[in-house]
Amino acid sequence: MDKRKLAELLVEHKGKALADSDFTPRELLTRAGEMAHQKEINVITGVRRSGKSTLMRMVARYLIQQENVPSENILYLNFEDDRFAEFKTPDFQTLYEAYLEVESPSGRKYFFLDEIQNLPGWHRWLNRLYEFEDVKLFVTGSNSSMMKGEAAMSLTGRNRVVTLYPFSFREYAAACDVTWTERDLLTGEGKAKLARLFGRYMQEGGFPEALRQQDSDILRHYFGDIVYRDIVARYGLRNVREIRELALYLASNLSCLASYKKLKDTITVNSLTTVKNYLGYFEDVYLFFPVNLFDYSMKRQMYNPAKLYCVDHALAAAMAFKFSADSGRILENIVFCELKRRGCDVYYWKDKNGKEVDFLIRQGQEITAALQVCQNIGNPETRKREISGALAAAAAFGLSEVQILTADYESEEILQNVRILYKPVWRWLVEEPAKR
Repeated sequence: MDKRKLAELLVEHKGKALADSDFTPRELLTRAGEMAHQKEINVITGVRRSGKSTLMRMVARYLIQQENVPSENILYLNFEDDRFAEFKTPDFQTLYEAYLEVESPSGRKYFFLDEIQNLPGWHRWLNRLYEFEDVKLFVTGSNSSMMKGEAAMSLTGRNRVVTLYPFSFREYAAACDVTWTERDLLTGEGKAKLARLFGRYMQEGGFPEALRQQDSDILRHYFGDIVYRDIVARYGLRNVREIRELALYLASNLSCLASYKKLKDTITVNSLTTVKNYLGYFEDVYLFFPVNLFDYSMKRQMYNPAKLYCVDHALAAAMAFKFSADSGRILENIVFCELKRRGCDVYYWKDKNGKEVDFLIRQGQEITAALQVCQNIGNPETRKREISGALAAAAAFGLSEVQILTADYESEEILQNVRILYKPVWRWLVEEPAKR
């Protein structure tokens, strides 16, 4: 590409990135200073339209405003711009030269490179900047496989991956200008305020732009872009019907157990391998995630069906076959996504007597927590089932406490020397990390 054209893009993209905008603060932004001082390349990845580009803009502005980094030391480019269509590997050097000529930076430089995996040879260029230039690198991508294969080999030990999800409930509250104090959580009025807000969150989900525009149709467009652009086009799939039907089925059946055979029969394909590949693609683009049965035998884990969850409950609802949403499954999906945000290693569990727990949390070789999610604990049979599963997990893994997350019930009791905490999901979501 022509150096002058690249210089124009440098100026245009940076001007837009650093322009004043009313951003909703993301919780990951609290790590901006830490990330900026790390030598490794920060790879921000996550589902399409989750706010990765906006987060990078926030970090760039943080560096200028809080770390006193000169603006000329900032480079920001979004490589999804179609004007980069002719970009070739040798153009990286031309790009770097254009930046130095336009900005004349002095000292450490900070490069923010959005969707750079679209360009050939991108990982080799990053490796060269990392090794030979005083450049701190931030990059984004909408596919976890961007750090696999040759890219992983080039950047092994040189990167730190951060996954960004759609808004958590806390971030959603910030976007709605709703605040609360610890005192509010002790008053009927304060609890009612958050419960009402959570009801809206269950309907609207956490995709930033869909919330800003108050337009759920945007979610249908997102779903189409993820399936057709991020999966079909990227992996060169020819049978679009199969993967679209599988996506719609999973969106309509959140948290349901799904064996490869069942899914194969559902979308009428001949091969289990095809289903495995499709599920792998969904996970690569952060659309659906499997949760496996916990068992100390890896073989039994692999041969038992997984439960599948969507990256955002409102995105799933926008595409689901069902006319009425299952609130219990939505709550479970919300809890799962929050556990992912917290970096938990998550499983479901079932004993030989059929007693189940929705989520086990594993740290190293140890199970540290068990959570049940139940919309209405008031039904006697439901209450008995949820408590029975929780107590079975506590006995199996030596837990002194378990949690049952509900729509609105709050209490605690001790049964069989196990403390059972009942909490509304919204309260669990807003608690400070130390109380989680």
